[in-house]
Order: sequence, then C-alpha cells, then structure tokens
Amino acid sequence: MTSLAMQRRRATARRVLTQFRNSRPGVIGFAVLLVFVIVALAAPLLADVRELNPVFARAQGNPQWAAPGTFGVLGTDHLRRSVWVQFVWGSRVSLFVGLAATVLTISIGSVVGIISGFVGGRIDSVLMRITEWFLVIPFLPLAIVLASILGRNVWNIILVIGVTSWPSTARLLRAQVLTVKQRLFVDRSRSLGAGNAHLVARHILPNVSGLILANATLAVPISILTETTLSFLGLGDPSSASWGKTLEEAFVNGAMVRNAWWYFLPAGVGILAVVLAFTLIGRTLEEIADPRLGQAR
Repeated sequence: MTSLAMQRRRATARRVLTQFRNSRPGVIGFAVLLVFVIVALAAPLLADVRELNPVFARAQGNPQWAAPGTFGVLGTDHLRRSVWVQFVWGSRVSLFVGLAATVLTISIGSVVGIISGFVGGRIDSVLMRITEWFLVIPFLPLAIVLASILGRNVWNIILVIGVTSWPSTARLLRAQVLTVKQRLFVDRSRSLGAGNAHLVARHILPNVSGLILANATLAVPISILTETTLSFLGLGDPSSASWGKTLEEAFVNGAMVRNAWWYFLPAGVGILAVVLAFTLIGRTLEEIADPRLGQAR
C-alpha cells in the first residue's frame, strides 16, 4: 500500500510539473522570481554591506545624490550610500519577510480551517466567529496598531502580518474540507476504524495540499506589499534595509522633488516584479489544482 501510494504521489508530482512547464505565465513568473532569489542569496558577493552605513559611505568619499553612471550602478542617496547596495540587501529582507510571514499566515489559516471544517459543531462555530472578527476589522489599521505596540523590528513585522492575514485562508480551507470529508473514501476509512488523526493526515490534508500551496504563493505578494506599506509609514525595522524602507526614505528626503528617480525607482520595480512573479506562479498552480479555472478563461 505504501509503495502504491508513493507511486501515485510521484505520478501526481510529475503531472503538476509538466503542466507548470507548459504554462507560459508560470514559467515567466518562476524565471523572474529565480533572478531575485539569486540576487538575495548572493547579496554578500554583489554588494558590500558596510556601504549601508552612512559613516562608512562618507569615509569612502561617496558623492551625495550622485546619478547612475557618475557613481556606481544606481548612484547614491542623500546620505551618500550606494542605492545598488540598498537594492540588493533590501531584496533579501523583503523576500525573507514575505516568505516568513506567509508561512505563519498559511500555518494559522490551515490549522484553523482544517479543524473547523473537520470537527464541526461548537468548535467550528467558535473558530468561525473569531475568523469573522478578524475579517470585519480593517486590516491596515489593525496591522499599524500591532506594529506600533510590538515595536519596529523584522520579527515583529512578520508576526503582525501573519496574525492579521490568516482569516481568508482559514475560510477557504474550511469550505474545501467540508467537501472532502463528505466523500465516500473518507466514510469507508472511518467505517474501518480509522481515527480522526489518520483521516486528517491521510485523506483530508493530501486533498487540500494543492489549495494550500496555491494560496501560499498568492499570500507572499500580499505579505511583501504589507511590509512595504508598514515600512513606508515608518513602522518598519530602522536597522534593516528593505525596499519599503528605501521608498520611505526617498519620499521623506525629497527624492521626487529632486528628480532623483534612481533612489525610488529600483525598489518600486523590484516590489512590482516580485509581486507579479508570485501572482503568476500562484494563478498557474491554482489552475492546475482546479482545471475549471483555466477553462473558464
């Protein structure tokens, strides 16, 4: 039985991989994302982290508000720091926050959604009332309040995004679990004496895993945009370079008035490209998980 199950899983994985390769939007999104992941991982090789320090930049004799070509790849900012270095190291922080916050979001949403849908009854009612409470409260004000209370650092930002973003995942998975648990193979397994833990691990979770994966890829851009918003509002980590912090500093220090496009444009394009890449990948995986979506288009 175990060998047969493994063969089926491998066949499913090969089918998903083949369908993903045949999807042009998915391949484009993956290629764009791969470029930024390589940049983030190779940040120590591509840019000297010491140049994020204004004192070091001044000691190096960097000019102020230097345009691209006159100094470095992307010029300098008001503190004589290299914009290229901020872009490279900012990609690492923004991607890390987006991925870590998504893991927390999907974990909370999956646990709540699966328990609510599978157990039902009073537990389902209580969990859905809590979920609806989070959905009713405006997301951004709640995130701003939590970020202000917890403090300005990367881990608190991850916690804020995860705690405020899980309800939609929970409701989506609950609906899917309610459908799966009514199927005959679940009833057959229960009649043979299978416990709840076995049913969830062997039947419920495998049948909703595709939806969880697709929802995760769509949650990453939301997490990145939330981190950018909080950083732009001055609630980001002041000790870490991120694309949101770069945009905030460019705005506060008059980069747009000075027409210093090289200060804010790279970070803006980076955010747009990564969000688009994850969206394309997520939509592709969603169509693979539910072929009716692709046919509807």
